[in-house]
Amino acid sequence: MTFDQLGLNEPLLQAIADMGFVTPSEIQEKAIPTLLEEDRDMVALAQTGTGKTAAFGFPLLQKIDASSKTTQGLIIAPTRELCLQITNEMKLYAKHVKGLRVVAVYGGANIQEQAREISKGAQIVVATPGRMQDMMRRGMVNITKLSYCVLDEADEMLNMGFYEDITTILADTPEDKLTWLFSATMPREVARIAKEFMVSPLEITVGSKNEGAKNVSHEFYVVHTRDRYQALKRLADANPAIFSVIFCRTKRDTQKVAELLIEDGYNAAALHGDLSQNQRDLVMKSFRGRQIQMLVATDVAARGIDVDDITHVINYQLPDEIETYTHRSGRTGRAGKTGTSMVIVTKSEMRKIKQLEKILGKKFEQKTIPDGKEITQVQLFHLANKINNTEVNHDIDSYLPAIEEVLEDLSKEELIKKVFSVEFTRFFNYYKKAKDLNQNAVAAFKEESGDTTRYFINVGRKDDFDWMKLKDFLKEKTGLGQDGIYRVDCKDSFSFFNTDTEHKEKVIALFEDFSLDGRRVSVEETQGGGGRDRKRGGGDRRRNDRRGGGDRRSSFKGGGDRGRRRNDDDRRGGGDRRRNSDDRSSEGGRRRNDSDRSSYRGSEGGEGRRRSSSEDRKPTRAERGGPRSPRRSSDSTPNSPFSGKRRRRS
Repeated sequence: MTFDQLGLNEPLLQAIADMGFVTPSEIQEKAIPTLLEEDRDMVALAQTGTGKTAAFGFPLLQKIDASSKTTQGLIIAPTRELCLQITNEMKLYAKHVKGLRVVAVYGGANIQEQAREISKGAQIVVATPGRMQDMMRRGMVNITKLSYCVLDEADEMLNMGFYEDITTILADTPEDKLTWLFSATMPREVARIAKEFMVSPLEITVGSKNEGAKNVSHEFYVVHTRDRYQALKRLADANPAIFSVIFCRTKRDTQKVAELLIEDGYNAAALHGDLSQNQRDLVMKSFRGRQIQMLVATDVAARGIDVDDITHVINYQLPDEIETYTHRSGRTGRAGKTGTSMVIVTKSEMRKIKQLEKILGKKFEQKTIPDGKEITQVQLFHLANKINNTEVNHDIDSYLPAIEEVLEDLSKEELIKKVFSVEFTRFFNYYKKAKDLNQNAVAAFKEESGDTTRYFINVGRKDDFDWMKLKDFLKEKTGLGQDGIYRVDCKDSFSFFNTDTEHKEKVIALFEDFSLDGRRVSVEETQGGGGRDRKRGGGDRRRNDRRGGGDRRSSFKGGGDRGRRRNDDDRRGGGDRRRNSDDRSSEGGRRRNDSDRSSYRGSEGGEGRRRSSSEDRKPTRAERGGPRSPRRSSDSTPNSPFSGKRRRRS
């Protein structure tokens, strides 16, 4: 079917041709003829990005009397961004309709100027609920002769707390108006609006109710709570062409994650409610221009974002509501393209994945966090393809003789090795001693179930060990294999490691009378079993920094869970008290949203507790992960191997 078969008039078909539209989407094909032929209320359910604006926009424009300056149509949208987006699209649709004006009404702009624009004659007003209600109270807009009212993204508006605003607006509109409600999902609040303010509405559904976008695949990665940020970085590194929105639950988490990504060399920015409108506009302009590859956003701030070709949506933290996850994942996989929704979860959140699968009717594939070898390989092939696909700029020709002279002694093989060694060395050096985040997650699960034992061993870095060498040494000594030894934590003069509890007697017995280079090596179970790093018995009771004397601050204020087990990376006794740089961010202890209303929510283990006011400060560099690595340059090792230059955050 084509647009000229839907019953649209010539001015609208001409605008459609100008925009290059050829075939209507499913929601447009179902809604447009119905709205043109029948004067009745309608509820249309379709995913974000399926063309809902055109589905109600074209029928509305065709039914409006452009010769009258009376406001006849009102479109209500949840956010300023969506309000402006709808307004711009409606103006494009109406560019061949003589005399028709569309005016946007939203917060953050001069209300008097908006009122003047309406007074000049605006047949269609596109408004956010709060600003529209404000203008109604001040008598700046007259909607007594309204013929059509459109509620776009109704579920989002209600989820944002606009129920009373919407009901107040609808109560002041004529009873004989037609109401068209467009939504991605159908929660109880949307059904309630339909029941109270609509008359026998026709329901059109594209796909299934509350169904996720069809072109989006869903993946989840199980990590230890403190490894959440490291997992995010590895997912970004494993997808060099990533163009993504990363969702956090709070403004503070959003800002902090964005700052860490920027500091680590990623092209990232934050989008949340504490930014001024000018800052938000600059961020979105940079994101649309792909100067920003990773936009870290809250759910409220991200609503209304309509950016093409988003490759990934990353759920840094799962939302409270099922419907919110649907909207998040709907930011990718638009216009027939494929997209990926990634979820970073802890073991305690696994039940939420099961609930999402059941309600959305989608299978979530569990994947492991990529390791350094995988990431290095992906980055090298990405570079090879980038070089192969680069169009030659012949302005370089005049420089080639001098370049060839410098490289004349190199063979083709040597030249390739040198070119790719630049990229290879960055990633190899960064990840060669990086911890196995997947093993950390397994260890955390075993700790929770009591199936693991943690040991103290009196060797460390001063004995020429790092965590990898120590793990290899312990594997060889105990014969437990690659996965038998985990959570190896190497300090200056001592270390810790874990095994399954069933191997405890064997491990203790092996080290009862063992010497290394003439030095007696002892292994003891730590006090508290798998969770705490404190040696049993008398003698050397090394305490971590959170207890005893010395610096009593948390290893990461604002990021850790004060009621959780002490972090194994806290330094004990004397020596270096800095946190390991591999644990840059600990994401436990998030403040729960007060609007918990769903069985999908509930206890999230360490992530559900409220932090004290003393943790509201911004963490110092030392608390985030030790001294800052050198800035990216040709002869320095970056904080992160992510390819691309540092950009100043908008």
